[in-house]
Amino acid sequence: MLEKGKIAVLIEDIKKKKELQSIDDDFVERYLIKYLHQEPALLKSLQEKFNSRSKAYVSVIKYVRAQLRRVYGLFRDDAKERKSIVEVLLKAPSATRAALIQQILSTHSSTQERLPIYEPLYSKIFAISGKPKTILDLGCGINPFSFSYLKLKGCTYYAYDIDEEEIEAINKYFALLKKENPSFTGKAMVADILTITLPKADLCLLFKMTDVIDQGKGHKRTEELLKRIPARYIVVSFATKTMSGKKMTAPRRSWMEWLCKRLGYEYTILEFPNELFYVIQK
Repeated sequence: MLEKGKIAVLIEDIKKKKELQSIDDDFVERYLIKYLHQEPALLKSLQEKFNSRSKAYVSVIKYVRAQLRRVYGLFRDDAKERKSIVEVLLKAPSATRAALIQQILSTHSSTQERLPIYEPLYSKIFAISGKPKTILDLGCGINPFSFSYLKLKGCTYYAYDIDEEEIEAINKYFALLKKENPSFTGKAMVADILTITLPKADLCLLFKMTDVIDQGKGHKRTEELLKRIPARYIVVSFATKTMSGKKMTAPRRSWMEWLCKRLGYEYTILEFPNELFYVIQK
């Protein structure tokens, strides 16, 4: 494998694109190392001649950037606008926060779609799981800003994502919640959910993450993650529309249902206009 210094140079070059700048270095490194293992000829070329203008170097940068855009870039939307609204939120009086929270959630396509359904969604989930004392939110994006829709007086909320800027913003919001409600504890962390050890929880949220996890290569990674999540209930969601906005003819995921049956997990399906939720009981 390449020396650590050269790996660092490649990561820095990969992240020069604006849309990838806030992604966690460790996450980029995992994709980079994996690709170099798959392409020994490229690795050998880089070992023999490490030059940013070489064909091998350019090929590696191009491929890893494309992979990161596919699994990451499409879901980040208007981060600049969101950052400015968060700064206003942190200084705003409590009476105006609900509107600001809606504005923040509206800057991300997935959370914007959930705005009309957040309250009934969480209510229906809790009717199955009971009100959780501890929540995991994996690949959270900005979903933790929907905390007020949970209508919980207090809980411990762990949020994980690979976007450093979003995690920073969430931690600032969590600090605000903690200041006003000592029974709330929130911690957001930059981490790769496929490799870290997760804390125990009553409920785990895994919204629109299986495609990112599996990358079109079966569902083994999702299965392994579900098995090692230390929560009794896991909520896995899927889009019911294609990227072009067309309704899917068969939005239910038969593979998820077969997987649950094989593992002995019970599940309940919650259907909403743009998203399908499997509430899984382990």
